[in-house]
Parts: sequence; structure tokens; C-alpha cells
Amino acid sequence: MLLVLLLLIGMIGFRILTGESWIDCFYMTVITISTVGFTEAVPIDENAKIFTILLILTGFIVVGYAIKVITEYIILRNDAEEIKLKKMQKKIDGMQGHIVICGYGRNGAQVARKLAAYDKDFVVIERNKELVEKMEDSNIPYVLGNANEDETLEQAGIDRASCLISALPSDADNVFVVLSARQKNKNIRIISRASHESTYSKLKLAGANNVILPDKIGGDHMASLVVIPDLIEFIDNLAIVGKTNINIEQVDVEKLYDTTEVKSIRDLDLRKKTGCNVIGYKDPKGDYIVNPEADQELAPNSTIIVLGRPEQIQKLNTLFNI
Repeated sequence: MLLVLLLLIGMIGFRILTGESWIDCFYMTVITISTVGFTEAVPIDENAKIFTILLILTGFIVVGYAIKVITEYIILRNDAEEIKLKKMQKKIDGMQGHIVICGYGRNGAQVARKLAAYDKDFVVIERNKELVEKMEDSNIPYVLGNANEDETLEQAGIDRASCLISALPSDADNVFVVLSARQKNKNIRIISRASHESTYSKLKLAGANNVILPDKIGGDHMASLVVIPDLIEFIDNLAIVGKTNINIEQVDVEKLYDTTEVKSIRDLDLRKKTGCNVIGYKDPKGDYIVNPEADQELAPNSTIIVLGRPEQIQKLNTLFNI
């Protein structure tokens, strides 16, 4: 399209400036942009010479780009997989503050579904081509490779990511990934899976912010369903599964008011304005207070946890433009 446009501009330009036939104008355009440079087919004045100079310079750029595109197409026309990977990498390179998921097994796939339901940007690193094919069907951004390799983490944009979730089946692999990720990005939040309790301390030492033991959590959950079944079922109903049915939300106090003058929970009066209840408070040091008093002051860089029905949570978000 650029080549055709350039030819048309050249023909019309020479026609206006010289008044010669369309054939002569076309001939002049072709020998100019191709840099063949025979003698002029028609006499030209100073204006036509300036136009020719601009056409030559533009032709260098457009023809060079066209040659690149055409050559690339010829080389890659039989390699559809490489083209797909190139497009995928371009999409990943445009991400900022995303989440990197290492492994698309049972845990990794569940993480991806939850994040997709909450419209979070994420990239999956997986080396199993069968699992990669499933991600292609679901339009999930992915990097085909081993998460243990620094190059693979870099392809996933680890330096621009806000969080990494290592859900590999091997504890040794998870430790290695956590170490590598922490070296690449000092500020990234790292959450890792662990199969054995003995690995917990190693992952924390390697740089993981949170370590999850799926077997321990599953066992505790089943035991709790025996001891306090109604309470556990109620807590399960509070799970975040998407924007349209959120029951519980965390909100930074800076989103609620100007923290230059500290206010309390009573001053905000969220219950009256939105119907939501404040059930937790996290102070700037990271300490939690469950069911804080109404007189609890909301210091800068702190967070509150609110509970409400989906429509009440939505009203809160709308009211404070969250």
C-alpha cells in the first residue's frame, strides 16, 4: 500500500509540475524511487527538482521497509508457529504491571481463570506444548519455555511485572524461579507454591513474599467443614470470582479521602453511604486489626477491608471512583 501510494504521489506530482504525459510521469517516478537514475525523461525546473529530491529520500525509506516486509513474509510463510510466537511476544512486550504465572498445571490454570475473571493482565510460562495448545484456544498470553531460565523470565517481562506466581510441581524448581525473579526485579511481589512444609523456609529465604501449601490448605478446609461447616460455607461464598459478584474488597485509604488530614472510620461513614461494613484494617506497618472500632484513625498508606453485597461494593467503587 505504501509503494502504491508513493507511485501515485510521484506520478501526480510530476504531472502537475511538468505537464507531461502519464507514461512519462510514471517512468520518472519509477527510475527515481528505484534509484536507477537514468537521465530525466522530461525537462524539469527547480520546483520539480526539489520534488524529485523529496521523492528519492521518501523512496529510500518506503522501498527499504517494503523489502523487509516482503522478505520476512517469504522466509516465514511456511512457519506459522514462529509467526504466532512473534505476535504473542509483541503483545507481551506491551504489558506493564502484569502478573507472571510459572506453570499451567492444576494450580496455574486455576490462577489464570481467577485472574481472567478479574480482568488482570497476566502471562503464563509453560514448556509443555500440549498445555500451550490449550492456552492458544483460550487466547491466554504465554511464553513457551522453561521458567528456570533467565531468558524465559525476561521474555515474560519480569522486569516490568508487579507479581510472579510460581506454580511449578517441583519445589526445587520453584526455589530456583523465586531466586531468579528476585534478582531480576527487587520490588516484585512473589507468591510460590510448595509441596512440602520443609520447603517453606527455603522459599521465604529465596525471596518469596507468600508461600502456599495446597495440600495443607485442602486438609485444613476439609477438617473445618466437619467442625464448623456453616461458617466455612459462608466464607466460601465471600470468594472473589469476578467483577460482577464481589462480596469483599480491599481499598487503599488514599482512594477514599485526602490523607493530609487524618479521618476515622466513623468520619467516612461508609455503612450509611454505601451499605458496606469495614471488617478489617491494615496499618502502614502491615499489622492487621479485625473488626476495627469506629474511632479507628485511617493513617496514610493503610488499607481497609470492606464487606458487602455485590451491588454495595459496586456503589462504593462508583462513589469514590475506584
